[in-house]
Amino acid sequence: MSTIRFIHTADLHLDSPFKGMTGLPLNRLDALRESTFTAFARLIDYALTSKPDFMLIVGDIYDGEDRSLRAQMKFHEGMEKLNAAGISVFISHGNHDHLAGRWTRFDLPPNVHVFSEDVEEVRLNVHGQDISIYGFSYKERHIRDKMVDAYPVAKGHNTLHIGMLHGSLAGDETHAVYAPFTKSELLAKRYDYWALGHIHVRQLLEEDPPIVYPGNLQGRHRNERGPKGFYEVELSKTGASLHFIPASAIVFERVEVSCEGISHANEWLRACTEALESFKSQHGPGIVELSMIDVDSRATDLFSQSTEEEWLDVLRDTSGESEPFVWVQKISFAEQATSSVVSGALMQSVIGMMDGWTGNEWRDVLKDVYQHARGVNYLDILTEDEIREVKAGATIVLAAEMSEAE
Repeated sequence: MSTIRFIHTADLHLDSPFKGMTGLPLNRLDALRESTFTAFARLIDYALTSKPDFMLIVGDIYDGEDRSLRAQMKFHEGMEKLNAAGISVFISHGNHDHLAGRWTRFDLPPNVHVFSEDVEEVRLNVHGQDISIYGFSYKERHIRDKMVDAYPVAKGHNTLHIGMLHGSLAGDETHAVYAPFTKSELLAKRYDYWALGHIHVRQLLEEDPPIVYPGNLQGRHRNERGPKGFYEVELSKTGASLHFIPASAIVFERVEVSCEGISHANEWLRACTEALESFKSQHGPGIVELSMIDVDSRATDLFSQSTEEEWLDVLRDTSGESEPFVWVQKISFAEQATSSVVSGALMQSVIGMMDGWTGNEWRDVLKDVYQHARGVNYLDILTEDEIREVKAGATIVLAAEMSEAE
């Protein structure tokens, strides 16, 4: 029996608007908005060079149901290139690019198969190896049904069976829950590979057989950290080999900066610059959040002398326009950074009160910001990470205010 080789990708989100990137220079903002297209071009170029047997795209090609004409054109051009190279493509549309969306449809070339709203099987033969690929496309944005129930159990010992499913692991609410499934339900189908989409974090849910989320092709905000890309998969009846291929044009990341022993601004700037240079050498262009760790009393005194905005402005001026360009989006303080400033009965009382707030109580405290009509386009959904950061920042501010009052 032969080994086949294919590319598994998902969640391209072409033409994502990248909301909330205030302050980024215009030319850099243009590059960021172009990054989903750049990542897609890298995917196509890699396929043209490596010449896989076929490509699987598991949902959310576009960022919204009203997909832009330019995004459709770019995607169509990519499919035409693959068609010219004889590379087949199998597409299952997801919740963001569902079949009921409104768009000017491009007629895709004959190498592309788009799954319908019902689970269907496509059979092909590669190098003498019989293959069955199963999948469906979202007929509308919200698919709450357990579509996994509609997938047939694999038959034929010599056939390679591959399932494509854009959906959520049941119980995982880090993303909107659509087409939920459990690992046991997937394993019960006896497929040789499950190609998943929808979750933007690269995950291997099961090794044998592989149940795989490749993550999205390009990070779109600071909660989608690290290199993004796709998998090249070698698959046979005896096993699978997965190779992650980075494709993101711009990497979002959180970078830690040790502030141990720092008491002067130039020392802090040097530490930040070294951290940014290390990031550049590893990832290239990026948008980072600098997280201050090992913040002792001397560093706390230093930070309390200016606002976070002032520190951020100075850092951006220092980093300048060097290439590859890295934009410092935010400065944050790790939880341990607040321990050194929690002194005195009043401070301990206030910190204790904040420690006791639930997630819903934090959301109620911050509702004036998160419910403001003009702010909605610039704020991500309030997560537990953001709550911890707000608490850490509030502690630093309180320490500074109380120091001035003494």
